[in-house]
Amino acid sequence: MKSFPKPLSTKEENQYLLACKKGDKQARDVLIERNLRLVAHIVKKYHNVERDTEDLISVGTIGLIKAIDSFQSDKGIRLATYASCCIENELLMLFRSEKKTGKEVYLYEPIGADKEGNEIHLLDIMEGENIDVANKMDLQEDIRRLYIFMKKVLSKREQEILILRYGLYNQEEQTQREIAQYLNISRSYVSRIEKKALAKLKECYDTESGNEYVRKITNEKEGKRKNKGAGTIQGSYV
Repeated sequence: MKSFPKPLSTKEENQYLLACKKGDKQARDVLIERNLRLVAHIVKKYHNVERDTEDLISVGTIGLIKAIDSFQSDKGIRLATYASCCIENELLMLFRSEKKTGKEVYLYEPIGADKEGNEIHLLDIMEGENIDVANKMDLQEDIRRLYIFMKKVLSKREQEILILRYGLYNQEEQTQREIAQYLNISRSYVSRIEKKALAKLKECYDTESGNEYVRKITNEKEGKRKNKGAGTIQGSYV
């Protein structure tokens, strides 16, 4: 991380703030520049975030600028205290936005079609507060099928990740990073498992009621168990 100028003294800060309030653009620029170290300090708290440090500093600087433009010295707090909150808020807004956007990619990805040929999305199955009774019954049936497909075609790890990721079975929704930390695996591995699991569920909905694919996966699992058992028996005679 590059070095930043030293912070202003209290006296200097007050002088530049006063000039800034009077519309002095140069004073405003000095306040921004001499508080960049504060931005870098706050960004350090998010060193585990998969984002370039320079990007985070740029976002944090936006928060700093907002703080300088809206700071009121008569409130009895230091600019650094006020700016810290603004910088933190700007970073948190970025993380929330990315979490929502990343999740929507999966939520809106079609995983199959209903009887009329309309695409079914994972979001359709998981949500449905404001729907009529008939549609609610269809939704409940879709949810029931989803859980059946999950148990039939997904591994325990795949089930666990989808349950945690999308808050199924009344669990709290978690980000890929949170799941990775909980399971002690990498975030990229969580992402791969999630995509693979959704692809399997999509295959279920693509086939007639999913039965063909469910049978295929079940037979494959059964075959693996038999082969494993045969290998164990054969090994015992060696």
